[in-house]
Amino acid sequence: MKRPDGRSNEEFRTVEARVDVVSRADGSALFAFGNSKAIVSVYGPRQLYPQHLQNPERCLLRCYYDLASFSVPERKRPGPTRRSIEISYVMTKALEPAIKLEAFPNSVIDVYALIIDSDASTRCAAINAASLALANAGVPMKELVSAVSVGKLGNELVVDLTKEEEDFKVIKEGEEQKTTDIPIAFLSRSKKISLLQLDGKISAEELFKAIELGKKACLKISKIQERTLKKIKNIKK
Repeated sequence: MKRPDGRSNEEFRTVEARVDVVSRADGSALFAFGNSKAIVSVYGPRQLYPQHLQNPERCLLRCYYDLASFSVPERKRPGPTRRSIEISYVMTKALEPAIKLEAFPNSVIDVYALIIDSDASTRCAAINAASLALANAGVPMKELVSAVSVGKLGNELVVDLTKEEEDFKVIKEGEEQKTTDIPIAFLSRSKKISLLQLDGKISAEELFKAIELGKKACLKISKIQERTLKKIKNIKK
């Protein structure tokens, strides 16, 4: 099956990755899959207030994900939605294993992710940008986090869904079936999964194949992230 934009099943869209994109943040980054673009700003570690929220054993990581009103065809109402609250939570859980939170007790790290252009796979773009921004802020990390969406498009497993592919539907056994979407994130060194979600129908065998497909793509993305961070180090030298 040929994809609408001509990519192979294992090919993600053109990637753009940059750091130091927000001057007032402690660390920042932009990450894009084609027309899906995320800008992330990191503030901290810094003292956490109010005091009753402080944890003497570790730092609190707080992620905030949102779509800019102009990022989608139909203007989005400003402010958080149920979807943005859910994605903020899964971003936090995807990033936590990579950060040495125990190094900063009673502190907080705030991660703000804003989608400025949306063409599907935005949570994955935001996670990739957040990982870069945290490293750019000098936050001690055990490894990077790389994310990509894997989808079941008809009978094919594909990497990095677009909005057109997300909305694709087929008639199978007299029933209309939409594309299955599987956002997945891997830790760059340990190769452990830090995010795995599933929206749609898929067999157990296909799910394992989808995970392997996502792993291959995330390995390539982590190399891009590493090159992006090395570039800025070389410039500063």
